[in-house]
Amino acid sequence: VNIALGTTAATNRLNVAATGIVPGDTIQRAVTLSNAAGNQNLSAVTLTTAATTTSTKLDSDATNGLQVVVDRCSTGWVEAGTAPAYTYTCAGTTSIVLASHAVVGANMALANLSSLTAGNTDSLRVTMTLPATADNTFESLSSTVGFTFTGTQRTATDQ
Repeated sequence: VNIALGTTAATNRLNVAATGIVPGDTIQRAVTLSNAAGNQNLSAVTLTTAATTTSTKLDSDATNGLQVVVDRCSTGWVEAGTAPAYTYTCAGTTSIVLASHAVVGANMALANLSSLTAGNTDSLRVTMTLPATADNTFESLSSTVGFTFTGTQRTATDQ
């Protein structure tokens, strides 16, 4: 079983920082989730996100703090913009992998993944939004959020 992220570059922008955001801003990052090197199907993939530095209201306020959505593009995301203001468009079909959720969460089930099948990859876009309802107490705060994708092997069968 082998679930992996793309190498740091256009196939993995999760490590690109965003600064100077204000309420209503969005941050988009692309990442490729791959089971291409795996020789077994997976039963599930989950996402756990956590503050990797001192937590602030940006990651601890479930209502007014950062919100995350993950979606998938069937043909791969087309990147535009320059760091850190990347944007992504999809010429194919998009599907929701993780519906809007507070940015920090444990073992969040991911849906609509082709990488559950050995040999496949998924082109994902992670969008974080600071809600327009975030007030001045969010000013000058910073957070670093780590993303951990976990693949669960399929159930054993008779062979």
